[in-house]
Amino acid sequence: MNERKEIEIGLSVLAENTEERGRRIQVEKGVMALNNQYAAANRQRLEAARVKTLNLLSSPGSGKTTLLSRTLQELAPHLQMAVIVGDLATDNDAQRLRVGGATAVQIQTGSLCHLEAAMVARALDALNLEALELLFIENVGNLVCPAAYDLGESAKVVLFSTTEGEDKPLKYPRVFKEADLVLLTKSDLAEVLGFDRRRALENLRLVAPQARVLEVSARSGAGMPDWYHYLFALLGRVMPQNAHGV
Repeated sequence: MNERKEIEIGLSVLAENTEERGRRIQVEKGVMALNNQYAAANRQRLEAARVKTLNLLSSPGSGKTTLLSRTLQELAPHLQMAVIVGDLATDNDAQRLRVGGATAVQIQTGSLCHLEAAMVARALDALNLEALELLFIENVGNLVCPAAYDLGESAKVVLFSTTEGEDKPLKYPRVFKEADLVLLTKSDLAEVLGFDRRRALENLRLVAPQARVLEVSARSGAGMPDWYHYLFALLGRVMPQNAHGV
């Protein structure tokens, strides 16, 4: 094959690849536009019912379910709450949350590594929104895909565990840049793990200066009152003095 022919073939392949990338970009734009339409409808529906909604994002094993389990049990006398749980398979987390009597709706995403607003819209149909004050969305454990999808939430909460290493915000900046609140979880394990708290907070501030940061341990209860104060403030209410842990 002569040099001219090789160049022509190379240009042809480049053109095909460019065309394919263009089609893929258009499809992605269409998917996100449709998701945003559902998200806007979800937000309007939730606001009309006066329900504040938190989208909880994290990597697997950061403690989302444990945090929610304790929160739902301890604040049950004071708030009307429910959870939408996203997982690729099984309803194990939803069952754990229902043990204490909480309302939990399971979404199984199959091969999708994130929740989408249309999925949440269907889950909302299973809830009595008029009877709720606070809705938690426990997103699929993943720090990449879920960051791109608006679900119609009032705020994004990102969990960052002491077991994950201090550089997590630097590795996954987008999800932290989207966060309204970052919960540094499993704070009771920091010392035994040799977790460098100062460095972790510096990395968070570099990536997400807009986010409020709270340090909590759902196991020991450390920092949980601060988390509860945040929830009541979101609702425009003062936390009762008889709330557990105060």
